[in-house]
Amino acid sequence: MPLGHPAPGWKKRTEDIRRIYDFREVLGTGAFSEVVLAEERATQKLVAIKCIAKKALEGKEASIENEIAVLHKIKHPNIVALDDIYESSSHLYLIMQLVSGGELFDRIVEKGFYTERDASTLIRQILDAVRYLHDLGIVHRDLKVSGAGRGGATEIKTGGSLPSTLLQPENLLYYSLEEDSKIMISDFGLSKIEGCGSVIKAVDCWSIGVIAYILLCGYPPFYDENDAKLFEQILRAEYEFDSPYWDDISDSAKDFIRHLMEKDPDKRFTCEQALQHPWIAGDTALDKNIHQSVSEQIKKNFAKSKWKQAFNATAVVRHMRKLQLGTSQEGTGQMTPSSPCHGQWLGGGSSSGSDCERVPANRTPRLPPD
Repeated sequence: MPLGHPAPGWKKRTEDIRRIYDFREVLGTGAFSEVVLAEERATQKLVAIKCIAKKALEGKEASIENEIAVLHKIKHPNIVALDDIYESSSHLYLIMQLVSGGELFDRIVEKGFYTERDASTLIRQILDAVRYLHDLGIVHRDLKVSGAGRGGATEIKTGGSLPSTLLQPENLLYYSLEEDSKIMISDFGLSKIEGCGSVIKAVDCWSIGVIAYILLCGYPPFYDENDAKLFEQILRAEYEFDSPYWDDISDSAKDFIRHLMEKDPDKRFTCEQALQHPWIAGDTALDKNIHQSVSEQIKKNFAKSKWKQAFNATAVVRHMRKLQLGTSQEGTGQMTPSSPCHGQWLGGGSSSGSDCERVPANRTPRLPPD
């Protein structure tokens, strides 16, 4: 339905959103949207509001409606919720759960102790959430952590099912500042409601394999300064478990990754199969502290990009700490849209580059064989 036409039942009309919500501070801005931290006046509940200017969306209505349609279906403890939708004559307002726990890699680096078992727990939560999406007929297609490799968030596929993971702003965030906080998945601008097999769920499973790989060593599985050669590596699924970075990682963890980063989508693990693997469901994940090695590589390979993000998780954490507000209520949390200031509506765009190191120390970029 074109924007500006009579709203469906799940949209509420308002001509002054500030009568309902007290806007606290801007968390990020993009080409045609702004994300603000706000407090609902009636309940004092903190939320994140994505304010979308209709005027700038002419011709892009389908992208917005897709995001809303996807978010409106989803109710899962590890997926950021769309609480409400308001529409005025000039704007759409998406009222999102506020996630205040900060970014995945920041939290790992801050820890003094980090093990395979910690990584397994994180991946199990992600698998459970993505299985839920797949059961609804939804594929996320944009699961990611902070930037890996050169280039933009381009999706490269083999048989429509093997994405590159040239990743930019992460959409895996901690729900709260608590030590045992759950992980949350956000950003559904690239999600699709499956129809006629046109979008394959194996894309998400590959991405989870890449995330698991990074969580266990701190660097991405594919790297080359030349984008064309990098894409060839990805298409061929050419990756290694480099020594010494993988020497202390269990064979079970490596087996788990191999099943998810399987080139052939027909042989690749589904979420259900991955959840039954011993590294997730059993006791094969090791308790040895790998924090020093992993955090060192994360800091080298995933330093903060200099380009502006539409949602700044750090700003929320800072604000929550400043106000000394607890986040134990299940009603608070936040979404991180990808940066629309890079030319696409959610989850796309090209990188502005980074001066951080992209491969572990002493690691030679892998080139495809001649």
